Amino acid sequence: MGFAKGELVLEVGHGSDCDSALRDEIMKVTGTKFLEETTNEVVDAVLIWFRQDDGDLVDELMDAMTYLSETGPIWVLTPKVGREGHVEPSDIQDAAPTCGLNQTSTIAVASDWTATRLVARKAVKR
Repeated sequence: MGFAKGELVLEVGHGSDCDSALRDEIMKVTGTKFLEETTNEVVDAVLIWFRQDDGDLVDELMDAMTYLSETGPIWVLTPKVGREGHVEPSDIQDAAPTCGLNQTSTIAVASDWTATRLVARKAVKR
């Protein structure tokens, strides 16, 4: 997923269904604990655990962007097809541009979770 040592990561939507091995691996790579939405820090990346019934993805993305550095990614982690809470990829594709984000990749990151990487759109050169 491209995390590096010393990076600060904000985690949103953590629940008992989240993959603890994936969380532990990310924290091992960064050497830092996840921050919560109560932080005042600017973060290098945001992890959003998002399920079908978690509300409005656009709102979640907009909230996450308030903490994110200009170059940091937002990873939207969703349950895989056939799992409870599955989110259609088109829902992420529709929400991202509304927030000024581009989808760059989608990867399987755990047995039950898929991660979609979103980044800020680059300004158009004149």
